[in-house]
Amino acid sequence: MKMNRYLSTTLWAGAVALTASGALAQDGPPDEVTEWTFQPAFDQTDAGWDNGLMPWVEAVEEATEGTVKIRVEPAGALVSGSEAFGAAAAGLTDGYAGWGSVYGGDMPEGMLAFGLAMGANNTEEAWEVMWGNPDYRVGDIVQEAAHARNLHWAGWTNQGPNAMFTKFPVEKIEDLEGRKMRAGGPQAIFHSTVGGSPVSMNAGEIYTAIKLGTIEGTYWDTGGIDDMSFDEVVDYAIMPGWNPAQHQEIYINLNSWNALTDWQREKIDGVFKETYFETSRMHADGVEEALQILKDSGGEVIQMSDEEVARMREMSIQKVWPQVAEASDGNAKGVEIFKRFLEDKAE
Repeated sequence: MKMNRYLSTTLWAGAVALTASGALAQDGPPDEVTEWTFQPAFDQTDAGWDNGLMPWVEAVEEATEGTVKIRVEPAGALVSGSEAFGAAAAGLTDGYAGWGSVYGGDMPEGMLAFGLAMGANNTEEAWEVMWGNPDYRVGDIVQEAAHARNLHWAGWTNQGPNAMFTKFPVEKIEDLEGRKMRAGGPQAIFHSTVGGSPVSMNAGEIYTAIKLGTIEGTYWDTGGIDDMSFDEVVDYAIMPGWNPAQHQEIYINLNSWNALTDWQREKIDGVFKETYFETSRMHADGVEEALQILKDSGGEVIQMSDEEVARMREMSIQKVWPQVAEASDGNAKGVEIFKRFLEDKAE
């Protein structure tokens, strides 16, 4: 009995000490520095590098007072771009930036984060439906799916319109029928729905494929076309595109995330919103510049009429969104919320 009382007292004292130590840890930065390695699905040529991922990395390091350091390697340095999502989920890297279900990985709910065809019109609307308005909160669906895949969704940026960049003019959706376009994930769903022929290929192959005539154009974020030199091989930019607010996400391996202190996790979650609006603005600034570069190269920007945009939205809701909804229960729930969102917006 004496020994039992002694052990009990000792264990209780130890628990108190741990609790006290833990409480102190919550009040400020830990003594140890955590070093992470990220590999996105892209390299430094993608607009998502300077205008999406790196500002978030800098914000995280500053917010955590240097107790989290992130080394970013370009696609191909550790694994291929298409393998990067799965590598982060498996713990081969500590994090990933890209598109959850477009270029890698198996997460249909990533299409909700990427943005639905003719869904949110801009950064503000996207934030409202995903996070800002408690009546919607589609972001919670994506976060649940990420956690199920051993990832934590920690960053987001609106890359601007995801549009069609082509060798042929497009003034109505029927003009896309039969056309071979590079398209992945949600882009491929949209392109096949309008009667086109989507072609899957790595980003680095697109320029040559267009130049050689293997494909007749590509779907891409507008502000990034000059980074990829697409202005040299396409003749038209079709605006506002099929997705006026295409997004890119940042995920952290869930084990790496959980290994942080509560204070560190709170600080990183705290930069989500501010970096979203900051990087989205940076991407928006690049859109007009990229379109001007295209025009200076002899290309033409075609602005689809309001009537045609309305037709494209109706077609997307009636024919594209159901295909997204079929991919998972989470997608089905998210699509219904998006519908309610547009109804509330009278769109």
